[in-house]
Amino acid sequence: MKTLRKLLYQEVFIAVAAVTAAFVGLFYFFDFVDELQSVGRSGVFGYSVAKALVYVALMVPSHVYELLPIAVLIGTIFVMARLAQSSEFTILRTSGLGPWQALRALLSLGMVFVALTFALGDYAAPLADKTAQLLKARFQGHLTVGKTGAWIKERQTYSSFSINVGALDSDAGMRGVRIFELDNQGRIVSITEAGSGTFGPGESWLLKDVSRTEYMDPNGPTARANITHQDSFTWLNKVSAEMVSAAVLRPDRMGTIDLFQYMRHLQANGQSAQKYEIQFWKKVFYPLSCLVMVMLALPFAYLHFRSGSITPMVFGGVMAGISFVLLNNVVGDVGYLQGWQPWFTAALPGLIYSLASLSAFGWLVIRR
Repeated sequence: MKTLRKLLYQEVFIAVAAVTAAFVGLFYFFDFVDELQSVGRSGVFGYSVAKALVYVALMVPSHVYELLPIAVLIGTIFVMARLAQSSEFTILRTSGLGPWQALRALLSLGMVFVALTFALGDYAAPLADKTAQLLKARFQGHLTVGKTGAWIKERQTYSSFSINVGALDSDAGMRGVRIFELDNQGRIVSITEAGSGTFGPGESWLLKDVSRTEYMDPNGPTARANITHQDSFTWLNKVSAEMVSAAVLRPDRMGTIDLFQYMRHLQANGQSAQKYEIQFWKKVFYPLSCLVMVMLALPFAYLHFRSGSITPMVFGGVMAGISFVLLNNVVGDVGYLQGWQPWFTAALPGLIYSLASLSAFGWLVIRR
């Protein structure tokens, strides 16, 4: 069994690495062609071809994370089909390799890919993506999330704050900060506008070039607005740099812990967190899809096509992988619109493909 695992693992690792390299090379080329539009563009100073190559290279971990389950499926199908075509798998079966032993061997291999996918999605990809965005912001001058910026809510004991951050600088500073303070009755108390801001020591922001409007007794007979201008203003709050980055960056590029903390922050401040909850559970279940893929590939070893080509089998693996990605995206959007439980929405594609792989394994391997 030890010799079998060594043979099987080596073949699968080589095949998965080759498929991943091919996909990453293709995506790298497409990303680079897309980035060439920004090279030399007005307002993007110093963004050369070399910088574009570095930016695209920093996006590679995210692509590997997204493509690894598909690569595992295609690579494992290729190895299983090749072993069946050359009758090597038939020899292994006659030597005492049962279906459940083969399944356990592939599941053990799948756990390695699960750990690799988790490490990429939780550590390498978020760090590389954030570095890439800040690198590009250094030449663009800022990193923004559309025309309206990012909105964050902060609830304190006697008041609540609606915070708008227009953009992030390359050094993770903020531009175009607006803070709307409301009392417990929902009446506006003050509006603070700052040209820029940084995260100060502890739980504070240091705002610069500040215009502050305070509304005095808005419902009383002496209602008035007091407008002041300050070079700097320190605002105490519990909104960290990670929360602002989470609001600006894409949620699917965040780590599991960052997603969980930001999700809890939204819930604590009475905001809808369903989109981030779905993404959180996707982060939890997505690495497990590697197990589903190796289970789906095992029945191909029991097909009899000695005189045929394995190309249709590999093409079937590509189609199955693409359908899994499409189903994962479609179910996520449908679950968000229909208000399904986030964990169920994230787990449904994996459950469907698990049932399909177990059905194929039971019909083709056990019964036949």
